Amino acid sequence: MRNLMLVFAALALAACQSPQEVRQSVAVEPASSPAVLPAATMVQSPTITPPGKDVPAKYAAFSGSWVGMLESTSEGRLDVQSVSSNGKVTVNYAWGVLDDNNPGEAAGTGKIVGNALRLGRLPNGADVSFQMLPGGTLAETFALAGKTYTGVLTKQ
Repeated sequence: MRNLMLVFAALALAACQSPQEVRQSVAVEPASSPAVLPAATMVQSPTITPPGKDVPAKYAAFSGSWVGMLESTSEGRLDVQSVSSNGKVTVNYAWGVLDDNNPGEAAGTGKIVGNALRLGRLPNGADVSFQMLPGGTLAETFALAGKTYTGVLTKQ
């Protein structure tokens, strides 16, 4: 119930923002009630913009849609929609149930440093990062309320 109230509060705050503001952290996208989502599902199909020729290959490798499991119990989905030459990305991220954390979806920005992509803090307070592994998979770390969940995502 507390998480649901936090989601509604985040939606209310996001609605008050001016449309001209550039969001630096992840913000909640309008979606059906989080309690209804059984797994990590996107409300809208992502638009993936291929990286330009000026984007280093180590950054371009993050572009696209990635899916996998956290702790073998919760689905996660990351859509890296754009990657710039300086490592900044725009993303859409969805997660399933993790302990008492309801499923949800967030859109926002992140930054690639070396072989790791770190997202801005999610509306539920989670910190999420992804490390590119040899073989082209992503190791995900999802930290929330003193707990850390891990998993591996593969490119779709």
